[in-house]
Amino acid sequence: MAGGSTIDETLSEIRDRLDAAGIESAAVDAELILGHVLGASRGGVQALAITGAAIRDGDRAAALGLAEERARRIPLQHLTGRAPFRTIELEVGPGVFVPRPETETVVQFALDALLAAPEAEPVALDLCTGSGAIALALASELSTVRVWAVERSPEALAWAERNVSALGRGRVRLIRGDVRALDPSFADSSASSGEPADPRRMLSAREARDDRDARGSGGTGGDIEEIRALAGRVRVLVSNPPYVPESMVPRDPEVRDHDPESALYAGADGLDLIRRISRAGRVLVAPGGTLVLEHAEQQGAAIRALLSADGWRAPATFPDQTGRDRATTAVR
Repeated sequence: MAGGSTIDETLSEIRDRLDAAGIESAAVDAELILGHVLGASRGGVQALAITGAAIRDGDRAAALGLAEERARRIPLQHLTGRAPFRTIELEVGPGVFVPRPETETVVQFALDALLAAPEAEPVALDLCTGSGAIALALASELSTVRVWAVERSPEALAWAERNVSALGRGRVRLIRGDVRALDPSFADSSASSGEPADPRRMLSAREARDDRDARGSGGTGGDIEEIRALAGRVRVLVSNPPYVPESMVPRDPEVRDHDPESALYAGADGLDLIRRISRAGRVLVAPGGTLVLEHAEQQGAAIRALLSADGWRAPATFPDQTGRDRATTAVR
């Protein structure tokens, strides 16, 4: 039964509550919350508001309840269970990194490189796949690509499995494994009592501890061997890895309190995983193939330097849609 409130009034009430909580996207979030409850798109909610449509008492109560949770800075995607990303919509929730709009730029660089590939069915590899966002966007937008996606977190892997099952089109192979185990220095350290053979590849104390964790969790065997078998065949290696320096705790509660720490932090300078991916990529990527990395705005110069030192060609950094440096590419 319809009550005395309208869609427009309810939107205003939600928007005011989110504004008071300091949420910058209050108007958008209000429409998405109400759309989730009503089973309508944002455009549909806007149309209902314009026409003065009434709202059922139960729907109003449900929407206001979600608004209260959002006001406590619980991510909107955790409340709706969905995250739009380019042309697809992913299932997400606690335990997995929520995909951001800036990562859509990273996908475009990977997609452009795949479109230029000489192979009829180019191979893409998405390391630290999380929800599967990058891998599934590539498979959705390029019908000829074959994608392997790697994730080590059991919680994130469970979300990725759901998304691959729903959206993978039979062209995304999801692998349980630790990307650190793909770094040649990992194999060197395992073969020489925990230390890499090349002194230029000496591991930090944190990296050495991470290596022990990876070996203890089966990171050196099992599914990850399937990725090693791709050596020299990967046309595009793309990754949105952890890249936040350990001392730089994010200010946004949605990130700080709800994104998994394993998806955020990567050593003192935030580049621990990127170093590993660079070295692994030199083995996995085909000659002429492309590496695409997402990173923080201030990390581009350091990443270009380490890629050059590892033998990558033409490293270049590009901005996202907000003008912030977001992606660095290089050629094998």
